[in-house]
Amino acid sequence: MPVDALGREQRPYDGVPRIVSLVPSLTELVCDLGLADCLVGRTGFCVHPREALRRVPKVGGTKDVKLDAVRELAPTHLIADIDENRRDAVEAMMEFVPQVVVVHPQTVDDNLALYALLGAIFRRDAEAARLAAEFSAARQELAALAATRPRQAVLYPIWREPWMTVRRDTYIAAMLGAAGWDTLPADAPARFPEFAWDAPWLAGISRVLLPSEPYAFTDRHLAEVGALAQRPVTRIDGEMVSWYGSRAIAGLRYLAELRRQLG
Repeated sequence: MPVDALGREQRPYDGVPRIVSLVPSLTELVCDLGLADCLVGRTGFCVHPREALRRVPKVGGTKDVKLDAVRELAPTHLIADIDENRRDAVEAMMEFVPQVVVVHPQTVDDNLALYALLGAIFRRDAEAARLAAEFSAARQELAALAATRPRQAVLYPIWREPWMTVRRDTYIAAMLGAAGWDTLPADAPARFPEFAWDAPWLAGISRVLLPSEPYAFTDRHLAEVGALAQRPVTRIDGEMVSWYGSRAIAGLRYLAELRRQLG
């Protein structure tokens, strides 16, 4: 029987599920497993695939889920993530949602277990196997390319005022690491630490990768960050680095192309 990130056995479901997803990348994965018609609730940040989600009601945000709205939808399944959703809210919904699935991918290859988990629960094994094959091909392509490039230390800001970045044990850092980009700092007390631009470890970075999310860095931030870092700055698509699930396949291909461009 499949097991989720909390170590709880998740029984396969034989009926037509009613799924509420509280995580954007999981909502996309549910659709790519052929379950779009089974989605009855999503957060306001669940935006892909756009056309399929137009009819699906919103139940708040990832951090401020409206419990009454979820209850009214009478879901058979709730899908949540340890990092993205509040523990107290998920535990409250466990009281009235029959099956709550909690995930916590931290490495690139955790996507394979994620496909298998949801594929088994919702009896979409063939669809999960297809995604796994596509993922493995993209993973191998990126690994082969990264092996031909020197590893570089990079800064990946995720927020501004206060400035924040990612620690090495995060999914984002793992994706960048697969491309040969090692995030700094190598270690920190928090998984998403604040930093100051005079931190000694910043002397070790080769470039800054400035993502489009969670903070919406735009072209106008390039000069500011370049002046602060005194290093080359490249804007990148944050979804391709931070979204797991089926988006990870496109993300690996995206990183391969980016590494070809930047060297």
